[in-house]
Amino acid sequence: MFELLSYNFLQRALIAGSFIAVACALLGIFLILRRDAMIGHGLAHITFAGVAIGLLLHMMPLLAAFIVAVLTALGILKLKEKAGLYGDTAIAIFSSTGFAVGVIIISLSQQFNVNLFSYLFGDILAIGKLEVWMSLTVAAAIMAAVTVYYPKFMYITFDQESAKVSGLKVDRFEISITVLTAITVVLGMKIVGILLVSALLVIPAASSLQLAKNFKQALIWSALISVLSVNLGVLTSILFDLPASGTIVVISFLIFLLLLSIKRIKS
Repeated sequence: MFELLSYNFLQRALIAGSFIAVACALLGIFLILRRDAMIGHGLAHITFAGVAIGLLLHMMPLLAAFIVAVLTALGILKLKEKAGLYGDTAIAIFSSTGFAVGVIIISLSQQFNVNLFSYLFGDILAIGKLEVWMSLTVAAAIMAAVTVYYPKFMYITFDQESAKVSGLKVDRFEISITVLTAITVVLGMKIVGILLVSALLVIPAASSLQLAKNFKQALIWSALISVLSVNLGVLTSILFDLPASGTIVVISFLIFLLLLSIKRIKS
């Protein structure tokens, strides 16, 4: 194990994975409590279209995915506002359409190869220095925002109508959370893949709610559980020759089951 930890590729995987885990965990708490947990799933499907466009145009798939994910995230908010749709309806419309567009583009470009599979199912051990710095930047931005605007974020999360009446810019909060989620989903697809990235947003946050006695504890526990899941998942996958993405999600789920069982026993 100590010999493995000396390899640069594994160090990059654990560092980048930990930063993305923190970003997903903090955002996940807000999404779950606001009943927007499915937005990660929806944006992940839309990101597939971005990757497909990148492969078709022979540009960096990660960059194309960033652009498509952010624009679509803003589009979801506009559709909710203008069409009067519930959040999950707007997400379902965009996610299904985005994935369908991705399938068509991939079929036309004939780029259904190993590169595409790495985006679908993740390839954390192939993370480069650029992804490490991007993960650090996103995690730092989210932690800074939560720290500085903690009282406002908590107020808006638990009582949105009262927050509007009190003069808080609820719309700006929604845009910030949605855009940050889109960016995190794009980076997260290198960790666990497009098809599983929503699990990093939801499962650790749901696990933390089994332990936390207040909102601040929920944020801290969510980050710790998420980082633990990623690190244990990566190391376990190497030791037993398993897919890293699937192992991370399964370990995260097992932690959730354990905490849920403990809570049930205590009650």
